[in-house]
Amino acid sequence: MALPIFASDALSSVAYAPQELLMILLTGGLAFLAFSPWIALAVVVLLIVVVVSYRQLIKAYPSGGGDYEVARKNLGEVPGVVVASALLVDYVLTVAVSVSSGVDNIISALPFLNGVRVELAVACVILIVVVNLRGVREASLVFAIPTYVFIASVGVMIVVGLFETAIGNPPVASSAQYAVQAEDLTQAAVILLVLRAFSSGCSALTGVEAVSNGVPAFRRPKVRNAQTTLSLMGGIAILLFAGLTALALISGVHYAENPCNLVGFDCTALVQPSLMAQVAAATFGMGSIPFYVIQAATALVLLLAANTAFNGFPLLGSVLARDGYAPKALNTRGDRLVYSNGMIILGIVAMGVIVVYQANLTTLIQLYIIGVFVSFSLGQIGMVRHWRRMLRETTRVEAQRDPKAAAERASAVKGLIINTLGATMTVFVLVIVTITKFTHGAYLVFLAIPILATLMIGVNRYYRDVEHEIEMTDNVHFGSAGDVALILVNRLQKPVAKAIDYALAAKHDKTLAIHVAVTKEEAKSLQEEWEHHRMPIPLVIIESPFRTYAGPIAEFIKQYRAKHGSTVVTVYLPQYIVGHWWESLLHNRRASRIGQQLMLVHGVTITLVPWLLDSSELIYGRRSRPLPGQERAGRPFDPAIEKVPVVERSSLERPDDL
Repeated sequence: MALPIFASDALSSVAYAPQELLMILLTGGLAFLAFSPWIALAVVVLLIVVVVSYRQLIKAYPSGGGDYEVARKNLGEVPGVVVASALLVDYVLTVAVSVSSGVDNIISALPFLNGVRVELAVACVILIVVVNLRGVREASLVFAIPTYVFIASVGVMIVVGLFETAIGNPPVASSAQYAVQAEDLTQAAVILLVLRAFSSGCSALTGVEAVSNGVPAFRRPKVRNAQTTLSLMGGIAILLFAGLTALALISGVHYAENPCNLVGFDCTALVQPSLMAQVAAATFGMGSIPFYVIQAATALVLLLAANTAFNGFPLLGSVLARDGYAPKALNTRGDRLVYSNGMIILGIVAMGVIVVYQANLTTLIQLYIIGVFVSFSLGQIGMVRHWRRMLRETTRVEAQRDPKAAAERASAVKGLIINTLGATMTVFVLVIVTITKFTHGAYLVFLAIPILATLMIGVNRYYRDVEHEIEMTDNVHFGSAGDVALILVNRLQKPVAKAIDYALAAKHDKTLAIHVAVTKEEAKSLQEEWEHHRMPIPLVIIESPFRTYAGPIAEFIKQYRAKHGSTVVTVYLPQYIVGHWWESLLHNRRASRIGQQLMLVHGVTITLVPWLLDSSELIYGRRSRPLPGQERAGRPFDPAIEKVPVVERSSLERPDDL
């Protein structure tokens, strides 16, 4: 079950990595396809090195922190947040690229959907978000079946295609008949084109780090099972990548960045099929059952790859929030015990990227894998430092005396050699990817990563300062003298009477009603009405010729505290509770605004006294079924309890009656 859960991203990347590799080479003409076997071989070698390197990382850090934990512990805070930023960006692009590629394969089988490409991609993201918010068991056949169908169907296609080639009947792609309008290239441009094709082919490495991030989810022995899953993932990805590249070359697939560069292809009326669709059609026939099976499996596994990001992004966000580098809301689990806030943020940002780039896989792929290789490189450099520290802690003399120390030293030497090779190759590839993709849109990623890292460090400093500010010390003094309640009165109405009733019930030392008079007429009218109804507390009128409210009240509180000492002041603010959203627009919400300003006054506590308007009953009337999680939390739903009638007091007690 671990393979489809953690490897769907890495395995699905073989659906578009060969396509992007050949597409870049075709920019220079058909002759450049001769470079493709060697470029594919270089990608395979790199994939082997990365898989072997991550086996060492899993062994050294089985807690599931992955590259972020390795970089933070071995390289320091800044490299750690850089890796975290790169991974967050990569998760967003994983969703955008995987969904766009999945939609591309759907349209290759059903061309009439080409007009709603962006809408279809956005709908897929929304569906994934909703499914994850509802909660999905990771160890589920829903995840396993599409992944294994994809592996099996593509594997069978490769075997059938190679067998037919061996017996002299090679498959022929529908685009093999089209020539390509090549660009004139200088010698330097040829080298850059080959390197760019290699960097696009390296997208096959995306998702390799997923296993190292999910080690805690494995059964015991966790490390061995995670390493086995990683090795299986690497082996299957290599076979599928190499097989698809070989079949694409054998069948003569010509996939152009601009379809109009294919001589003889009607780019205005026809949709250019994906490489996977062309190879499947050449092997089994267009419109055959195996063709549709392969396209459906490819689309599903690509959507599952996007779903992998919805597991990784919220989890990484929660780790960053726990360490103080992200808002604490990202560490809050929803009712379904998932990190809902992280999922919603990922979905919104991914949909924004898809809309901006119109779900164009070729454009999005230029932004991709930068974050992957930033995390690869810093993670491997961190592992090199980890092994060197272990070697310093275990001297050769100790190794000669203690067999256990000798085994640890030998393991450290082996890990140092492997991760040094991994660090060297990943840094080299990062340089290549940066050079070849920077002007094609990758500069946006290089802007996003440092901005995110700077924000993370800023958030961490803010939390640190707040923690220092509110830390309990022996210098804290108790002993505020006096307790006064202030009820803000605009007009004498039932909400004000209710606030007075609550204040009297609290038995403050002194209770006063405060009216901020913006006109003398209003003040005089209120004074007369106050005396007429024999209100139980005195009314204090504060003049405000400039028609402000919070300022005069704050000044009154300061003068009162200056006269009576460190008095605790409780301000009661009546507030309407409405049932329709549009009712909020019809009330000025003055109580909330005054409360926010008075909270800045030292020694003041704000108490909002709700007055339920008749329309508020609609809120309770809608609650016809239990709230999510109510039964699981041990609070069974009882309509009689949920709809407690609101009883208003018929009269106000006089102070002497209390």
